[in-house]
Amino acid sequence: MAPGGGVCQEVIESRPKFMNYEISVAKADKNSFLAKSTAGSGEKHGMTSSNGVHDLLECPECTNLMYPPIHQCPNGHTLCANCKRVHKRCPTCQFELGNIRCLALEKVAESLELPCRYQSLGCHDIFPYYSKLKHEQHCRFRPYNCPYASCECSVKGDIPALVAHLKEDHMVDMHDGSTFNHRYVKSNPHEVENAMWMLTVFNCFGRQFCLHFEAFSLGMAPVYMAFLRFMGEDNDAKKFNYTLEVSAFGRKLVWQGVPRSIRDSHIKVRDSQDGLIIPRSLALFFSGGDRQELKLRIIGRIWKV
Repeated sequence: MAPGGGVCQEVIESRPKFMNYEISVAKADKNSFLAKSTAGSGEKHGMTSSNGVHDLLECPECTNLMYPPIHQCPNGHTLCANCKRVHKRCPTCQFELGNIRCLALEKVAESLELPCRYQSLGCHDIFPYYSKLKHEQHCRFRPYNCPYASCECSVKGDIPALVAHLKEDHMVDMHDGSTFNHRYVKSNPHEVENAMWMLTVFNCFGRQFCLHFEAFSLGMAPVYMAFLRFMGEDNDAKKFNYTLEVSAFGRKLVWQGVPRSIRDSHIKVRDSQDGLIIPRSLALFFSGGDRQELKLRIIGRIWKV
């Protein structure tokens, strides 16, 4: 058992829920920073232009910023490498593209220094043009993906906005406290090979933690898995530990670990088996009765290290 001992008495019961979810733009607009993700890695957040150089570095086809190799047609119209792969002719003048590099524009880009695209979210560093993209892929101020697991939600945002989004749009259960006593119920567990129960969010130590519970197959064996994800960066997640346990009839199964940052998708965490894994036969044993219904109680605790 984790330091401090004790388990809360409240029992929270969850049943598997499946939602065909689409976020409404109207709701997204009211949060501190909440937006649907968009394709492309060259978006121009945080950029200003006074001399038109930035505009020259924008691909006229996809409007993303261009990085070497920058291509051009015989008439001088530029195109990014991604668009070059799908076009045999220049989208602007319809001349055959060939394999002409725009070395002059690449050289101009090399001399530029630009702010991070997440400047408005708190990153105030300035980077050479060709270093900017690499930094932005790992910038700690970049928005987080929605941690809701049972649908393809494309919403991104900062933590306060995602907490509000989970509560208002996904109707996720929110609970205060660092201990929990949660029961997962399924009437026909033998008929379900893959399922995700409704996400639960716990507020403690001024941070938020997401409790996941899933049914899936590990090899040929049906299992259940419970794990915790931290709404924040990995370095901050490592400041916490948690335990999960199931027990009945004098037997106990305990897991202790470090919550994973929501930078890691729930699929990545599940596939790494970084959590409490319970074979279905054992889960039904812990459920009691005739072992035909899942009634699994998971006790947990979160604490700072």
